[in-house]
Amino acid sequence: MGDLEIRAAAAADIPAIVGMLADDPLGAQRESPDDLSPYIAALERLSADPNQRLVVAVREGRVVGTLQLTIVPGLSRRGATRSIIEGVRVHADERGSGLGTRFIEWAVEESRRENCQLVQLTSDSTRTDAHRFYERLGFEASHVGFKLQL
Repeated sequence: MGDLEIRAAAAADIPAIVGMLADDPLGAQRESPDDLSPYIAALERLSADPNQRLVVAVREGRVVGTLQLTIVPGLSRRGATRSIIEGVRVHADERGSGLGTRFIEWAVEESRRENCQLVQLTSDSTRTDAHRFYERLGFEASHVGFKLQL
């Protein structure tokens, strides 16, 4: 993977992160790269929460990926702690390079360090390539997800 660094996201990374979030048909409808203020406020909230990890992958000084890992303590499953992987994005120039695999491996290892018993994620039903990717890494499509827009 060369000189890849995975580190906490900083305010200076927001334009690159939002650019990756908006760089597909779904994200283009949901994201607003022209107004970064809500993203900066969100980063401040995430940074203040010890159960949140918003990280970036950096290669040669350039942000080439991002993901959010959330640690969720719970009562179910005998008081198990789980983690949730969200917002996984890899820059278009890096797709197929192995970065996505490295990123998910990082998230699973971080989850183990946090004593999680389960790692879960969701993927939009239209992202069939992503579904194959996650299944190749050992994830199972075990549940049906529901959302309520507020």
